[in-house]
Amino acid sequence: MANFSFDIVSEVDLQEVDNAVNQAVKELSQRYDFKGSKSSIAFDRKEKKITLIADDDFKLRSLTDILATRLAKRGVSLKSLKFNEPEKAFEGYLRQAVEICMGIDRERAKELTGIIKGLGLKVQAQIEGEKIKVSSAKKDELQAVIVHLKGLDFPIPLSFCNYR
Repeated sequence: MANFSFDIVSEVDLQEVDNAVNQAVKELSQRYDFKGSKSSIAFDRKEKKITLIADDDFKLRSLTDILATRLAKRGVSLKSLKFNEPEKAFEGYLRQAVEICMGIDRERAKELTGIIKGLGLKVQAQIEGEKIKVSSAKKDELQAVIVHLKGLDFPIPLSFCNYR
């Protein structure tokens, strides 16, 4: 009998993040309330980090809003972002680092496998590094797992790949 499977992953398309940051920078240069401001948005692809620099707290909130809007329009889940506390930077400016979280950590993976086993379906869930492989003899049961997980409000974005 054939065995079917899929992987549960938490990944972010860094190209889409790059595009969203570029759009946010363009909007920043065109907005009247940022004229003459030294506010900026920078994306470091290797570190998977976005740095926001603003004149004051109000402008920092506006920058965060601009970035969040652009990311949402590009299909990047805001659940994958971790906003660190704003810190003082040069000459009274504020700097905020935004980390892009990828992969499912051990705690969340155990939580997900517990949820899957709690469904009472004949499926196996195995943690493989930063992803979870779910397998079953019936495709219908795998689809039931996907539907259930999509319905959850899980703290990290989940995507399903390698469906066989």
